[in-house]
Amino acid sequence: NGAGKTTTIRFLATLLEPTRGRATINGFDVVRETNEVRRSIGFMPDSYGVYNGMRVWEFLDFFGLAYGIPRGRRQTLIDDVLSLVDLSEKRDDFVNALSRGMKQRLCLARTLIHDPPVLILDEPASGLDPRARVEIKEILRELASMGKTILISSHILTELADTCSSVAIMERGELVASGSIEKILAQVAANRTASIRVLLEHERAFRWLEAQHDLSEVTREGDRIRFGFTGSDERMAALVSQLAQRGHQPVWIEEHKPSLETAFLTMTKGKLQ
Repeated sequence: NGAGKTTTIRFLATLLEPTRGRATINGFDVVRETNEVRRSIGFMPDSYGVYNGMRVWEFLDFFGLAYGIPRGRRQTLIDDVLSLVDLSEKRDDFVNALSRGMKQRLCLARTLIHDPPVLILDEPASGLDPRARVEIKEILRELASMGKTILISSHILTELADTCSSVAIMERGELVASGSIEKILAQVAANRTASIRVLLEHERAFRWLEAQHDLSEVTREGDRIRFGFTGSDERMAALVSQLAQRGHQPVWIEEHKPSLETAFLTMTKGKLQ
C-alpha cells in the first residue's frame, strides 16, 4: 500500500496528468492522444459504481451508448459480454440485487463492452470471497487467451503468480523491478533452498550437512533438515547419495522455489510515501 500503483493506473487511464514521464498504450500517447487511448482501454477502478435503478442489460447498454456503439450492435455485444462473465441469467435483474462478486463481474463486462485491446484493472479481486476470486481469475485467463493485454494492480501476490506472465514491483513511486515472473524470482534465488527427510540418526545427518562448505543456514526440525546451497543438481544428487551411504536412509528431498512474496520483501524496504 502507498507504493503508487493506483496513481500509475489513473495516469494510464487518462484520469490524472503526470508530473513527469510519458506512456503509450496501443501506440497512442496517454497525454496527447487521450481519446484514442480511451477507445483502446477498458478501465476497472478499485472502487466502482453501479446504477441501482437499472437492470443489468440497461447498465451495459448505457455504457455502450456512451462509447457510440449503434443500438442494433449493442444488444449483441451485451449478450456476448454477459456470456463471457457468466451473467446471462441475470440479464433482466436489477443491479442492486446482485452479490458483490456478481457486481464485480458486471463491472468487468462494462470494461469489455467496446471490445478494447487493453484492460486496466485496479484490484479486481478485492473484497471477494474465495469462489468469486477463482471465477475472476478464470475469466481473466480466458480474456488473455483471446489476445487481450491485461494490466492488473494488486497486492495479493499469490494470485498474481497464478495469473500473470510478467510483474512489476513498485515502491514509493519508483519501479523497483520488472520482467517475467521467472526473471524476477531468479533475481532473489542466488542461493537455492531445499529440505530433506532422513529416517535414521537425524542429529548426525544434520551435523554432517552443517559441515559441508557449500551449504548454508542448515536447520533441523525432527527428521527434516533444511539448507541453502549454491551447487548444481549433480551436487544435490551426490549429497543424497552420501547420506544414503552413511546409513541415514533419505526418504525424499524437496527444493523450495522462491515466491513473489519473497521477491517483494527482498526488493523493497517497506516504506510508504
